[in-house]
Amino acid sequence: MRSTTSELNWSGTVTYTASRVERPTSLDQAAAIVAREPRVHGLGTRHSFNDVADTPGVLLDLTQVPTDLLVDRTPEGTTVTLGAGTRYGDVAPALDAEGLALHNMGSLPHISVGGAIATGTHGSGTRLGSLSTAVRGLELIGPDGTIRTVTRTDPDFPGTVLHLGLLGIVTRVTLAVEPSYRMRQDSYGPVPWRTFLDHAAEIHAAGYSVCAYTRFGDDDEGGAIGEVLVKSRAEHVPDDLVGAPRLPGGPGDEHRTARDGSMGPWWDRLPHFPIGSVPSHGSEVQSEHFVPLRHAAAALDALRGLADRIQPHLHVAELRTMAADDLWLSPTQGQDVFCIAFTWKKHPEAVAALLPDLEARLAPFDGRPHWGKMSSLDGDAVAALYPRLPAFRALVARADPDRTFASAFGERVLGS
Repeated sequence: MRSTTSELNWSGTVTYTASRVERPTSLDQAAAIVAREPRVHGLGTRHSFNDVADTPGVLLDLTQVPTDLLVDRTPEGTTVTLGAGTRYGDVAPALDAEGLALHNMGSLPHISVGGAIATGTHGSGTRLGSLSTAVRGLELIGPDGTIRTVTRTDPDFPGTVLHLGLLGIVTRVTLAVEPSYRMRQDSYGPVPWRTFLDHAAEIHAAGYSVCAYTRFGDDDEGGAIGEVLVKSRAEHVPDDLVGAPRLPGGPGDEHRTARDGSMGPWWDRLPHFPIGSVPSHGSEVQSEHFVPLRHAAAALDALRGLADRIQPHLHVAELRTMAADDLWLSPTQGQDVFCIAFTWKKHPEAVAALLPDLEARLAPFDGRPHWGKMSSLDGDAVAALYPRLPAFRALVARADPDRTFASAFGERVLGS
């Protein structure tokens, strides 16, 4: 299936420059397209807020290729292999039916597995790695249309997992999974600024996965930390969190998963949005930065100095944590991080004008931007944040010497 009309991202704020979008229904079709096209790039579910997935050639959308879920149970652990175009929300209940679970999910279950892994999308949890850290193997179509497999035994594996689409078209992904579990979500708040800054690490360690929300107002304006959402695998939780009471929350509805403390499937508690819902399509743009967890309070304090400029354009800011990993281009490479995610109103020009000052406030804390969200940082600034970037560039040169999978984003931001 082919589309030649102008294609937009999820928010309608990025117009892809590709000549067309191809939507194969099999891996053989996908390989044939790659083999004949001089420039091609993988396209996920379009939830990026920049041109990371764009190309001047052909975009390849694999969401119509069958999932073909395969479970492999061994004494060393259980894995599942599935089509990279599969959405998390489609595969999660199927895994649960097998008695299995993912270690984490993003807040939005509508994203594709391949796209989330390629850009370092995460979820939350002080002891949990990003979605990319569950990867145990990848199948990629190379520039000549042949398929190769990369596993954890490959020395280039840490550079291949989070690849930004620059190493080939990922067709199938093997993920580590664990026994299925049940969870609850509880809401606490509000938390005064000073209390949150003094106890940020403690608050984010209060559950399996913890998210906090703010609009960067003052305490007396109701704009401190208005809500802390604690996702727990325990049946019983405290009635308060650093002095903030547990709120009534509410049952799940079409807009969000249950926050009333009821136990439910992991796949209906880890995401913020229900699997069957239609998220806030088109109403927002996003930016996100990751700073070392030890700098959480100082980084937030620095950003509060921009509150008067942030607030007119802000829906909400979400604060999360992630555990360190060894992936070369991961925002958590080498360090546990504090994630500061802004969901902005659909004011892309105003947000773009604000980002240089916002990122300057985070520069002393080595703030790394999310690969799939808005940022003003150039190649030199990015290179200073990623010590393994030269190794990744060399990996790209070996895997794709003729630049079949090159992108303007890769050239501008990574020099790849």
